[in-house]
Amino acid sequence: MTHPRTDWTRPEIAGLFDLPFTELLFQAASVHRAYHPPTQVQLCTLLSIKTGGCPEDCGYCSQSVHANSGVEATKLMDVQAVLQCAAQAKDAGSQRFCMGAAWRNPKDRDMPAIVEIVKGVRDMGLETCMTLGMLEPHQAEMLADAGLDYYNHNIDTSPERYNEVITTRTMDDRLATLGHVRAAGINVCSGGIVGMGETREDRVGFIHTLATLPQHPESVPVNALVPVKGTVLGNMLADTPLAKIDDIEFVRTVAVARITMPMSMVRLSAGRESMSEATQALCFMAGANSIFTGDKLLTAANAGDDKDAAMMAKLGLTPLVGEEPMRACKAANNAAGSLVESC
Repeated sequence: MTHPRTDWTRPEIAGLFDLPFTELLFQAASVHRAYHPPTQVQLCTLLSIKTGGCPEDCGYCSQSVHANSGVEATKLMDVQAVLQCAAQAKDAGSQRFCMGAAWRNPKDRDMPAIVEIVKGVRDMGLETCMTLGMLEPHQAEMLADAGLDYYNHNIDTSPERYNEVITTRTMDDRLATLGHVRAAGINVCSGGIVGMGETREDRVGFIHTLATLPQHPESVPVNALVPVKGTVLGNMLADTPLAKIDDIEFVRTVAVARITMPMSMVRLSAGRESMSEATQALCFMAGANSIFTGDKLLTAANAGDDKDAAMMAKLGLTPLVGEEPMRACKAANNAAGSLVESC
C-alpha cells in the first residue's frame, strides 16, 4: 500500500481534471479499490443541534443572519433530544452521527452540554462528528477528552476565491481551526462546495489545499451548491445555468479528490437530492464511499432513507462495516509504536 502523497502540485491536479473522463474514472476506481471495500458505502446522519442566527456572512448559507431565507434562529437542543435523534439514526442503519451548530464559534458556556452530547452519542456505539465553527485550542482538547471522533470544518473553495464567498473570516482562520483539531488528536473532516460559479481552476485550488495538508483529512465532503433563495449565492445563481454544476464536472471533482487523497472517506453531501441515480453511481465508481441519509441536511432537503436504500440495492452496494482506512491505519501504527503521520 503506497504512502499517500502530500506534495501534489496544482499542475498535477489540473492534469487529472483534464484526463479523458473514462480514463479518470478508471484511475480513481483503481485507487479506491486499493484502499477501500469497493461495494461498501458509509451511512451517516446529520442533525442541526442549533439552527440559524450565525453572524458569519457565508454566501451559500441559509442560517446566516445576513440571509433573508426565512430560517428561524433556535437555541441549542436539549441533550436528551439530541440523543433520541441519534438513537433513531442508529436504528435506521447510520454508522456516524454528525451534529452541526450555527455558530461562528462556540462559547465556553456551551461546551459542557456539547461534551455531554458527544459522550452520550458515543455510548450508543455511533461515530461522532461535530461542526461548531471555529475552535480555540482548549475547546478542541475538551472535545477530544469527550471522545469526539471527527470535527468538520470545510474550507469551502479555493484560497483565491474564498473572500468572494465569505468576508467575516479568512481561509487562514479555517486552517487554524483544522490545526487545533489535528493537534488535539481528533480526526479531521474538511471539504467544500462546488457549483458556486467557480472555475475549474478554483476546484483545482480547493483540492490542492486539502491534498497538501501535512495529513489528509480523514473525511472529505464534496457538496453541490443548493442555491437557497435569500442567500447571496442563491439569489445570484437560482434559475440560471450556473445554479447546478455539470454532472460530469462534479464526478470529475470526486474522482480527483479520491486520487489525491486515497485513504480519505469521500462523502457525497449537499445537493445529492437533485442528482440522478446514474450520476450518483458514477460518483461511487469514482471513489465516493459515504453519504448522508435522512430527509434533511441541516436546513436543506435530502434524498431520504427509503430512496437511498432502494438505490443502493439497485447498485449492489451495502453499508460500510468496520473502521475507515485512515483510522484503522492509525490504530495499527499506535499499537506498533509507529508515527501516526505514516497514514
